[in-house]
Amino acid sequence: MAGSLWRHRELIARMTWREIVGRYKGSAMGLLWSFLNPVLMLSVYTFVFSVVFKTRWGTGDVEQSKTLFATLLFSGMIVHGLFAELVNRAPLLIVNNVNYVKKVVFPLETLPVVTLGGAIFHSAVSLLVLLIAIAIFNGFVHWTVCFLPLVLLPLVIVCLGIGWILASLGVFLRDIGQTTALLSTVLLFLSPVFYPVASLPASVQKWMLLNPLTFIIEQAREVLIWGHLPNWLGLAGYTLGAVVVAWAGFFWFQKTRKGFADVL
Repeated sequence: MAGSLWRHRELIARMTWREIVGRYKGSAMGLLWSFLNPVLMLSVYTFVFSVVFKTRWGTGDVEQSKTLFATLLFSGMIVHGLFAELVNRAPLLIVNNVNYVKKVVFPLETLPVVTLGGAIFHSAVSLLVLLIAIAIFNGFVHWTVCFLPLVLLPLVIVCLGIGWILASLGVFLRDIGQTTALLSTVLLFLSPVFYPVASLPASVQKWMLLNPLTFIIEQAREVLIWGHLPNWLGLAGYTLGAVVVAWAGFFWFQKTRKGFADVL
């Protein structure tokens, strides 16, 4: 798995950039949209949940609550968005690139990696917007933000494994694309995006940990919002499990790719 990614690193880099630029091809502002979109969404979430619904995150000061809830919500949305973008697009990656399967010798295993690279880019831009917002609201950014890449790395590895599995299944089961779109929406509300895990009953909290996004969202908020060090032991365990998922996904993809041409 690692050898394949390393051998095709230049191809992945070029296709990832094409993926990023191609999304805004033909638009007047181009890549500027990747910055404006999260700014707009952060403003909308702040207004709807803090002004309209008057949602609070357990703090007494009203003004602080508005800004705090906005940053907490947006941090969770970024993590979920990274996961959801890959999961929603993966089932159609092979189906939409039939020429790569039938007419040329192409490393098909790089397609989910390219899609993940595009998702990482847009998540990074959203994180930049969030950091600017935190600096404006609080007047400072916690130094623990430097640990954020380490917090997100296990999720990226898990996404890669899931992407390989879904890309393969999408060739044989076309309904997978509809299913993943529904599940990603359900997962948004079953993840601690709009609420902290601590607000749930103790009997429910342990089930929340089965959600692959729960731990990462909570740890991202620890280093971004609260200024705490991440749970190193938990990250180590998550990373180990993530590597197993990625290897299993790669193994499944390589085993099933022989039948792609026959089905397509």
